[in-house]
Amino acid sequence: MRCPYCGHDETQVVETRESEEGDVVRRRRRCTHCDRRFTTYERGELALPAVVKKDGSRVEFDPAKLRASMMLALRKRPVSTEQLDAALERIQDKLLAGGAREVASSRIGELVMRELKRIDKVAYVRFASVYREFEDVDAFRQLIRDI
Repeated sequence: MRCPYCGHDETQVVETRESEEGDVVRRRRRCTHCDRRFTTYERGELALPAVVKKDGSRVEFDPAKLRASMMLALRKRPVSTEQLDAALERIQDKLLAGGAREVASSRIGELVMRELKRIDKVAYVRFASVYREFEDVDAFRQLIRDI
């Protein structure tokens, strides 16, 4: 690890601590050249798959975009932030567990619909009405009957 003060390449780990959750390691380091101390944090990096859109283009998975679309469907609904966070985590866990390097946007849409149906039926209908691009009222009625 390079010293942030003098740029020297050799540092020594003086102390190591793990966070209570076990997902972060904190290390106190000392530069062997200038003798100054600094802290580093280590976290595991998860590689979520790239998203393949309907037009074939590829974009990086953006959790903020996913959250925003779900929040729009959940607007003015009695769903807590904790419920939303848990749903988002389940979606990301499914994407990670799949192990694919790319995932179709339609797959993400289906995962979102499944989670919304689970936590709030009105939000599910809102999201599905935009996502499925209904052409007529009968298709929309059928969705509501299925609930």
